[in-house]
Amino acid sequence: MGQTKRQGKQYSTPSHPWQKERIVEEKELTKEYGLKNKQEIWRGIAKLRKVTTQVKKIIAAKNFTQANLEKDNLLASLTKYNLIGKDAKIEDILDLTSKDFLDRRLQTQVHKKKIANTANQARQMIVHGHIMINNKKVTIPSYMVSANEESQIALKPSSTFARIVEEKPIENTKEIKKETKVKVESKSEEKPVKEELKTTETKEEVKVESKSEEKPVKKEKENGTE
Repeated sequence: MGQTKRQGKQYSTPSHPWQKERIVEEKELTKEYGLKNKQEIWRGIAKLRKVTTQVKKIIAAKNFTQANLEKDNLLASLTKYNLIGKDAKIEDILDLTSKDFLDRRLQTQVHKKKIANTANQARQMIVHGHIMINNKKVTIPSYMVSANEESQIALKPSSTFARIVEEKPIENTKEIKKETKVKVESKSEEKPVKEELKTTETKEEVKVESKSEEKPVKKEKENGTE
């Protein structure tokens, strides 16, 4: 039995660990795309670097026949994942950024299609097997979605998330929460008014009782003087 080949690192770490601009940018990307760690960002950067180095070699190549074959293959692979247009040139590939590769991940595509409310929820749904592509379950959030597969992304029919979406739409639940808050506020405002009415009623009763008690005292004084 032969040993299974161990997969090497698909990314390279930054040259300097403490760069403020890079750290801030990476934090924003992890929040925006709901990434687990910074390694997923570095993988996107590594893919971009691989493509740009390949483009530079093709442009600087002297053997035009081989360069044309490599150019056609590279353009075809990038148009397959909708990273560039069909009429794009080889020089247009140099305008790509790491965000373009992060946008093609299954996690971001699920979030963009509004199947999930947030990017983190999209990751949870993929990992737990609630997302299907072409009626096949995919559990890898970093799966690169091709242009043909975009329309085939869907929830699993037996998924609990599918039942929640059918029974309680996301927009209606938000409106219900707002209505309940308004009702609670209106009830809290009514309480002091009732208390004020009770206090006024008790005050009036006390005054009436005090007046009724004062009258016989005056009559007794008049009888005594007489």
